[in-house]
Amino acid sequence: MNRVLRNISRWIVGIVFIFSGFVKGVDPLGTAYRIEDYFIAYGTEWASFMSLGLSVLLSVTEFVIGLALISGIRMQFVSKVLLLMMIFFTGLTFIDALYEPVPDCGCFGDAIKLTNWETFYKNIVLMVFVLIIYTSRKRFTIKVSKAFQTILLVAYFIGFGYFSLYNYNHLPMMDFRAWKVGKQMNPGGEQEARVYLTYRNKATGEEEEYLSPNYPWNDSIWLANWEFVDQRTEIVGDMPDHGLFAEDDEGNDKTSVIFDSPDLLMFVAYDLSKVSQEVFEKIALIDEFASSEGNGIVWLTSSLPDEVSALNEQYPTLYEVYYADDIVLKTMVRSNPGLIWMDQGVVKKKWHYNDFPQGNELEQLIKELTQ
Repeated sequence: MNRVLRNISRWIVGIVFIFSGFVKGVDPLGTAYRIEDYFIAYGTEWASFMSLGLSVLLSVTEFVIGLALISGIRMQFVSKVLLLMMIFFTGLTFIDALYEPVPDCGCFGDAIKLTNWETFYKNIVLMVFVLIIYTSRKRFTIKVSKAFQTILLVAYFIGFGYFSLYNYNHLPMMDFRAWKVGKQMNPGGEQEARVYLTYRNKATGEEEEYLSPNYPWNDSIWLANWEFVDQRTEIVGDMPDHGLFAEDDEGNDKTSVIFDSPDLLMFVAYDLSKVSQEVFEKIALIDEFASSEGNGIVWLTSSLPDEVSALNEQYPTLYEVYYADDIVLKTMVRSNPGLIWMDQGVVKKKWHYNDFPQGNELEQLIKELTQ
């Protein structure tokens, strides 16, 4: 087979796998959430405990395969693993495209969003290059011993595995989501909701769409000959894509508190039962420092109010608590709990619970908040 075609195939697949592995590895918790979605969709929730491990394994395997293809090491072994992976994921994405058990497979994390059909077609195109690599695998040669190639492969695996676990134990080094630092979550500008109504002529079947209220609703003759079919709403203007709706335990909308308050510290925990005593002690210290300077602190959680009340007896820091959807909270910060500094809708900074500000860093933060 033509050498140029073999190398083009190797580079194309290698680059795609490096990118795919990287965006998963930089956000292993996000990938774990996607894997959990698959377990739920296929009725195997019992396997959810494996989601994080599979997330790291998948990202590392993809990244290492990509590096191996680019560097040309252990091509016979790598091409076999590559073909098996592509057969499995092409079949899986075909099922996704047909039945949509999950809306987004997350093959490129949050960096690039593809529909299920787009993902399947992407895999079909890649499969062509993968088959070229596999059928010509014995023709790839490199002037390095097989033992050294194996050592390189293991080193790639360990190195990227460490990278992925680091991003799990801290916040992702690169944030592709809406709630990234520096983002204005409530952009200025006017927003307008336009309602369009569709009516059908009873005699001819002709359909007409009208912008409400610009339709002949007060014309009795027209109303007698036309019937309502459907309506749609179109949002005009810059709309925030945060997806957050926060309410207190009485059901009052508190979303504006999050986006309108200056220098607000916000603890985000989708599941308070998973927060350790050690982390609550860190939170208590932050709460004490901030409260002494008059800074606002709120909690966002999807835990039940009864659970919040019970925990507040043990850790009396849960006094300003709002409730929101757990999926949104997981998107806001990849940590349970996480800390977000908001300033009138701008995400100023975020912390993983392993990196909550303490000591001099906390004192500096409070100074910045009170300036």
